[in-house]
Amino acid sequence: MDIKSMKYYLYWLFCQFELITCSYLMEPWEKVLFYTFNIALLLTVLYTAYIFVSGHVSSALQFFWHLFGNQHENTVSVVK
Repeated sequence: MDIKSMKYYLYWLFCQFELITCSYLMEPWEKVLFYTFNIALLLTVLYTAYIFVSGHVSSALQFFWHLFGNQHENTVSVVK
């Protein structure tokens, strides 16, 4: 895919976004507020996913490893 067709494809996607959100009907100052809110919301979701998803995946993997019988090396065995 060359640069020119990529440019047109991104422009097409932007036009689709404007049609879906009806932002093409907004005044310029409304568009600035709308896009600022959307970008802030997207960045917040990405940051939250980056921070918390890795911890949840790690906890889930530890739970399933324990569930299937694989114990950690630091567990103490009971000796009679």
